[in-house]
This record gives sequence, structure tokens and C-alpha cells, in this order.
Amino acid sequence: MTTEPASFPRRHARTQRFTLGAPRAFTVAPDGSRVVFLRSTSGTDRAHRLWVLDLADGTERPAADPAGLLGGAVEQLPPEERARRERSREGGAGIVGYATDGAVELASFALSGRLFTAELRAGTARELPVPGPVIDPRPAPDGRHIAYVTQGAVRVVGAEGEGDRVLAEPEPGAEPGTVSYGLAEFIAAEEMGRSRGFWWSPESDRLLVARVDDAPVRRWWISDPAQPEREPQRIAYPAAGTDNADVRLFVLGLDGARTEVVWDRAAYPYLARVHWSAAGAPLILVQARDQRSQLFLAVDPDTGATRMVHADEDPDWLELFAGVPCWSPSGQLVRIADEGGARVLAVGERPLTGPQLHIRAVLDVSDDDVLVAASAGEAAADPEIGEVHVCRVSELGVERVSQEPGVHSAVRAGGVTVLVSSVLDRPGAQVRVLREGKPVATVASYAEHPGLSPRVTLTQGGARRIPCAVLMPTDYSGDTSLPVLMDPYGGPHGQRVAAAHNTHLTSQWFADQGFAVVVADGRGTPGRSPAWEKAVKDDLAAVVLQDQVDALHALAGDFPLDLTRVAIRGWSFGGYLAGLAVLRRPDVFHAAVVGAPVTDLRLYDTHYQERYLGHPKERPEVYRRNSLIDDAGLVDAADPARPMMIVHGLADDNVVVAHSLRLSSALLAAGRPHQVLPLSGVTHMTPQETVAENLLLLQRDFLRSALNLG
Repeated sequence: MTTEPASFPRRHARTQRFTLGAPRAFTVAPDGSRVVFLRSTSGTDRAHRLWVLDLADGTERPAADPAGLLGGAVEQLPPEERARRERSREGGAGIVGYATDGAVELASFALSGRLFTAELRAGTARELPVPGPVIDPRPAPDGRHIAYVTQGAVRVVGAEGEGDRVLAEPEPGAEPGTVSYGLAEFIAAEEMGRSRGFWWSPESDRLLVARVDDAPVRRWWISDPAQPEREPQRIAYPAAGTDNADVRLFVLGLDGARTEVVWDRAAYPYLARVHWSAAGAPLILVQARDQRSQLFLAVDPDTGATRMVHADEDPDWLELFAGVPCWSPSGQLVRIADEGGARVLAVGERPLTGPQLHIRAVLDVSDDDVLVAASAGEAAADPEIGEVHVCRVSELGVERVSQEPGVHSAVRAGGVTVLVSSVLDRPGAQVRVLREGKPVATVASYAEHPGLSPRVTLTQGGARRIPCAVLMPTDYSGDTSLPVLMDPYGGPHGQRVAAAHNTHLTSQWFADQGFAVVVADGRGTPGRSPAWEKAVKDDLAAVVLQDQVDALHALAGDFPLDLTRVAIRGWSFGGYLAGLAVLRRPDVFHAAVVGAPVTDLRLYDTHYQERYLGHPKERPEVYRRNSLIDDAGLVDAADPARPMMIVHGLADDNVVVAHSLRLSSALLAAGRPHQVLPLSGVTHMTPQETVAENLLLLQRDFLRSALNLG
């Protein structure tokens, strides 16, 4: 008996978008002898192991296996760890994160709220008996102690399991469940890219620890109507215009000393970045609530006093970047800045790059150079659509480390670079280990082959040269026009047009259902220029929607697009954009799948929403103009009603289901037909295999029906 091969939607869901089995989270030993990383054992195994690649002989060996450490028991996650994974969109299991000492000899990680360590040379792992549940354990640089968070307290234990003790814990007078030490608050993890709440000193004798008090934050309730016997989950959600958590920073010594770090928290309440290295004093980046001014402050760890190293201002907003600020080994401030219309790398007060390069992140800083991730800037001769490269930047200029057209990232230490490369004509990512620029090893991937390859053209559309990807059916002969499916994200921090194979797999599957699929990265999306990103200031709706329309119409001159049958689908910001499309431009868009949309912009969080639209109490008209639920298109009888399928997870604590319910109520009040698909127990991610599979199939069937495709 033969069995039918699993469909693409089933394999896409089972493999978590073909990411399982792929190596990730690399750490290079400072002596260049080994590389540590995470990887599961197959393309369908969710449980990640900790691995070591020995560069002396090129062998890979597991350093920690969660199945053995847990004795085969099912992993049980503490609520705080579930929240951390939701913020980072982590759908894996097993060892999904780890930290090492400075020599990369000792690693620590948590499993089921229990603390484990692994000796990376010996390849042995063991549990340390400490109070739990354990969150985010991190060894000191000298490897003698491990700090971790449990029940809102920061504790430290010897690397052999001795001397466990509290360094900071919620004060007796604090409201229960409101104060925590050592964890990032919601908006830091969700919007600022700061997932940590404590940092070891280079000397291993003290830590910087964030104290978060979310008592001022408004409480919301997340319930599961399908499980009425369960109590709703109470969460602190800082919606736009409401109070944020109160965040302070302390220096805590292993000897019990405690010193508060002092800065003007009233003027600069956001603690966005913390850096502590041997190259200088502790360094923090703090932002004003409107994100138009920020300070780089050096901290005196003995007194808690701060001094300003640098200040930035911007009439729109100041973006945050990975890897900066930091000190160079010579003690100069390394930062990414918007200067002269370009996004540049600055060391000290001097920019080292210009408008030919758009800097996206700092990956490593050495005595000789700065390793960065960058795209082609506005002044570049070749736009290199969808490409991100790894470059070495120094006083002598810029040298590209990655060569193939594609999307590249890297980790570097001890003269060794781990280069991760995704390209259009090869599935997954290739991981090469380079020593002084020459390949010495590769890291194997166990990810499954997707079974299809994108038939994609990367191009530009319209007068603004909007980056686009156009995908045609695999078997398309070119003799007929095709119905169109726009498949964007279309908003800040979400680039979808990428020179990478797996990025386009779902779009290609939709193309193979009979669509010409168009992905357009209009203004507001990253990777091009500061002006491109900041064109959405005060106008998230009209600008992003117009660029989708312009891209569609421009591409119709070069591709066989049937403009009488145009649908659009999206999730999160993309869902918001899909709703905008059918409500405001029903002359262009004929059906939409509106996934987890932000519809009432006052219900989304402070750091994100106020960055683009300001404070809702000061600018209510701006919020009204950009929100779907107040849209004039809802009640304009002259416009044809377009089919909409609204999809939302009931357990979503990021874009809460109230967004979709309010949109549905507004549509019902206006007499607009629509469908609502509630996903019980589903968050902003859709990691459940059957849900993820059937969601693709239901979208396909809805779109074919809405466009009368039979």
C-alpha cells in the first residue's frame, strides 16, 4: 500500500516553515577553536539540542540533549517562559536559548523551568538543584557563577551548584505580581528588541539588573471562550496613550551591594539598550517617550551616576538597532545613525559609511574593523533588490564578506566567522565557517526540502521604484492573464521582498493555486533609506495602501495580471493593510483575508503606535484617520462590498482579538457582509500544526470563491 505524500500546507506546518533541523544561535569561542549552536535532529523535530563544532577536526557533537536531561518527560513551560517565547516568536521546543561564559567553556540553559549547565569541551550536561521556575540563566564571564530569574527575583548560584542566594527580589510592600527583577518588560521585548533584563560585569563580580514595576499599566483580560471553565488570563498591556511600566536599573554586587543607576527617567523613560564590556564603562541608551530624542549614557557602577556620551534628536523618530550602542576595543562609541539622508555606521563622532550603504545591524567590533549587516543605499549603482550582505567596515573603507546575491548574516570571534547565507536558487540557509576569510567547515542542516521552488522575479514597480516580488504558477505557460493575489506585510520592520528561497514558499504555493502573486515592500518597510521608512509618519494607512496600488498597476504593464480579479491577504500589519485595501480601494481590490489585524490603533502598544502617530490624546484625529473601525468606507453605500475573511487567535496577547471583534461590529453595523474565523487557543503565532495547515487551505478556498474562480 502506498501513502499519499503530505501536502505543502501540512509539511509547511509540521516543519515550522521548514526551519526545524536548521542550525541557529551560533556562538564562536574567543580562541577560535569551536562553534556552539542549536539544532534539532530532523526537519520535523521541535526539540533543539545544544551542539559543538570542533574546528580542529571538523566534527560536530551534541553537548546537551533535552530528551535525556528530562528523562523523556514532556517539557512544561513556566508562564514567564511562554511569554518570552511569544515575544520572540519562538515556536521550537527543547533548548531554544542558551548563554555561555566568556571563554565559551560553560553553557547554561533552562528546561521545564529547571537549570542545566553543559561543559562544552567535555560534552557533558547536568542539572543544578535551584529554586524554580528558572528563566534566562546566564553564566558569569569567568564561569564561576550563574545568574537566573525565578518568581520575579534575580538569584545567583555557583557553577557547581553551591551557594544559591537572592540578589534582588520584589519588595514586601509591592503589589503581588507587579514587580520583577531581571526580565524585560512587554514593550522592551515586543518592540525594542531588548529581550534581557540583566547583564554581568566583565569582572564577574556584579550585574546590571532591570527592575520593572508594571503596577501603573492598565490590566486586560485574555479569555478562551472555548474553555469557559478556565479563568481568563490577566495581563498588563500598555495601550497607546496609557501608562507604561516603571523601569529602573541597579548595580548588584555578589557581595550584596546595591546601587541604583540614576538618569532623568521622567524625560527618558525607555531603557532601550544596555552594554557592558571590558572596553569601557557600562553603557545605556535611553529614549524619550515620543522617541524623538535619546541619550547614550556611561554609568559609574560604583556610584550609579551617569554621564552623557552622545545625544540624538530626530523630527520623526529614532530607530533602534541590533548590536549598538557599544564600545570599540579602543573605547570609542559605536553607533548607527541617520545622517545626511543615509543610515551610516559611526565610530566615535565620525561616520565610516555613506549613502551607498544602508546599515542594518552591527554584528561584531574588533581592533581592526566593524562587522555589519547592510543593504544597498539610495546612492548605490545597483539596487540589489532584497539583498542583505555582511561587510567589514574600517578606516580604509568597506569590504564585502558575503558574495552571492542573497540574505546573509554572521557571528564572529577569534578570527572565525560563521556566515549564514540564504539565496534564491537554494532552499534553506547554508552555514559556512571561515577563518581569516577562508572556508574551514560547514554546519550541516537537517531541514526538510520544501518540495517546491519559487518561480519568482525580483523587480521594482512604479515611479518610486517599489521593491517587488512577482510569483507565477510553476506550470504557467504565459498565454493567459491570471487573477492577482497581493501578499504583503507592508509595514515597519517587515521586509518581505528578499533574495532568499524559503521566504517565498507560501507565496509560491498560492501561485500554484492559480494566482499571480505580488509582494510589494512600499514606504515604511525597512532596508532602503531613513526617508523611505519615515514616510509613514502620521499616515500609516494612506501611504502604505497607495504604494500597493501603484506597484500593482505598474507591474500590470510587464506581467499578465488580471486587474478585474485582485485579492489581498496579510497577517498583523499585513492584515491591517488587507482590511484597508478592500474598504478604501474597492475599485482595485475585490477580496481580502484579514489576519490578526490592528483595527483600532488606540488598542496597540505605546512604543510602537506612538512612534508613528504620536499620543492619541494629543492627536485623536490622526488615530481616527488611520484606524479601520472609523473608516468612511464602511458606510459609503456607493462602494461595492468586498468579501472579507477576518481571522484572529483568541489567545493573542499582542494584537488582541478585540481588534477583529470591533471591526466585525463596525462592518455589521454598516451592513457589510464578512466572515470571522476565530482560532481557539491560538496566539499571534499559529504554531499548532493542524491550525497552520488548515488556515492556508481555508484562505485558498475563500479567495477562489470570492473571485469566482470555481
